[in-house]
Amino acid sequence: MNSPDRPGSSIADVLGLEVGHFTDARRPTGCTVIIARDGAVAGADVRGAAPGTRETDLLHPSNLVDRVHAIVLAGGSAWGLDVAGGVMRWLEENNIGLPVGFGLVPIVPAAVLFDLPVGDHRIRPDANAGYQACVVATRATPAQGNVGAGAGALVGKMFGLARAMRGGIGSASITVNGITVGAIIACNAMGDIVDPATGAVIAGARTVDGMSLLDSRAALMAGEGPKPVLAGTNTTIGVIATDAVLTKAQAHRLAVVAHDGLARSINPVHTMSDGDTLFALGTGKSGKTAGMMLLSTLAAEVTARAVVRAALAAQGLHCGDMHWPAAAELAQSAT
Repeated sequence: MNSPDRPGSSIADVLGLEVGHFTDARRPTGCTVIIARDGAVAGADVRGAAPGTRETDLLHPSNLVDRVHAIVLAGGSAWGLDVAGGVMRWLEENNIGLPVGFGLVPIVPAAVLFDLPVGDHRIRPDANAGYQACVVATRATPAQGNVGAGAGALVGKMFGLARAMRGGIGSASITVNGITVGAIIACNAMGDIVDPATGAVIAGARTVDGMSLLDSRAALMAGEGPKPVLAGTNTTIGVIATDAVLTKAQAHRLAVVAHDGLARSINPVHTMSDGDTLFALGTGKSGKTAGMMLLSTLAAEVTARAVVRAALAAQGLHCGDMHWPAAAELAQSAT
């Protein structure tokens, strides 16, 4: 049995997957593509009340197609769904897709997060961004923090945008008995980021002076009212994957239980203003099966770890008259 705790681990440790980021140089936004060249059994579960998604209905266990060829995570709000078109084009050019008798149709579900407040909102990921993310996709450990879909992410917006902090994208994996489960999560949550190992808030809403963490849950329970937030302006999206052999129903269940990892690491989570969406993939490349108890436990764990890594890898950002510090920056200023 391999060690279940490897700080350098990522979803790229799952056999059969490649990951690529596109980060726009003009403003903090971008997209992340997870490619399964040979296809992967897939499922999805949407818990947030304001999602921006594509092809999630296709992944229901009772529906026909059971394999996908890539998953898109993108910024840009609903505009970011355009990224999937570029991914389809790259996949078709590389002879990857579902044979339909008249060529190949790549199956590319997608989910987006709202990063329009960060810089010029007219700049958002498009089909070319998705294509470029595919071009650079590799089996190497993907960059984390403010890259790809996490480039413009913010967290802790419960008490106003001015008191928020930087979110980002993070990844983690665990290998047990030759089977790996990994996650990559782009965190743009309304709530705070909590380290499940300690229970401590590590990023989120700040006090009025901006110098320390508020703890949104404690503030709400003490009677402090949240600021009105436009629905859909927050969201955590991600992919959980394993190289175990899965059925479509099992993939769906992994997507469901992985939300437990969000609940451990984000508080509050699944709000009316979040569009939290998770996909699950099974590449089958290990050739092994595992019980759902083990796979479910690992799925929730790697999801929580990926959220924490997203916050810890983030970098502070000045944008106009706004400054959104990162977890490491705020921790350093407190010492």
